[in-house]
Order: sequence, then C-alpha cells, then structure tokens
Amino acid sequence: MAGLYLEDFTPGMVVRHALRKTITESDNVLFSAMTLNPQPLHIDFDFAEKSEWGKPLVNSLLTLGLMIGISVHETTLGTTVANLGMGETAFPHPLFHGDTIRVETEVKTVRESRSRPDRGIVAFEHRAYNQHEVLVARCLRQAMILKRPD
Repeated sequence: MAGLYLEDFTPGMVVRHALRKTITESDNVLFSAMTLNPQPLHIDFDFAEKSEWGKPLVNSLLTLGLMIGISVHETTLGTTVANLGMGETAFPHPLFHGDTIRVETEVKTVRESRSRPDRGIVAFEHRAYNQHEVLVARCLRQAMILKRPD
C-alpha cells in the first residue's frame, strides 16, 4: 500500500499532493443530485446568474470530499483504520466550474493510541487551492492510523 504508517508521520510534515482535479459542471450537478442537495446556487444556472456570484458555485461538500480524497494516495491509503472527526472546516473562497484544485496536507500532531498498541492518531490540516493559488478550503481532520507491522 502507498499509505504511510504512524511512524512515518512527524508534526510539521507537509505533503504537496501530485493529483489535481479540474471540477466540471457535470461533477457539481451529479454530486448535488446524488446527495439530494437542491440548492439552486449549485444546479440552477438562471438562479445563480442572478446571485452575487453570477454563476453556479461548486458544492462545498464536493470540495471537502475532493480535498480529503486527493490526500489519500500519498498519506493514508491502506493504513487508515478510521476517520475520527473533521473540525474547523472553512471555505474562504468559492470554486466554480472549470477551476482546478490542488491540495497540501500538514501533519499537526501524532500520538500512539492509549488503548490499541497497533495504531495511533494523526491530526491533519488539509488545504485546497485553486489554479490561482487562492485558498478555497481548509479542514482539520483526525484519523486512526496503523503502526508498521512487526
């Protein structure tokens, strides 16, 4: 597996993820429909055109999902036991159809589990930027990560 084990993470470590994603109209409309989110800012071009944005916004939960998903291959693929929580999530700038996001992950804390000797908890800060290097999303996430097998 490509994922890192608990011992591979150190506080302050930053990973600039290689994967990037250009978000299409289809991505946004399909995600909104699949999650039963009828917000017209995401799916109604006429409504969105009359908003302060002048065009549809990318669904923020799609942005969140992509931000964390893009991070998986280079951090936790096959080594995550569970996501424990996501907090302090912010979307400081909107995304629009045709924007491309890139993601970086910073390791904030690492600690061994008090009850399970084969794992520990890593706190990550994920940050997503658009093609103009404007911060579009940020999330603190805690995950339970396996230790390297003996």
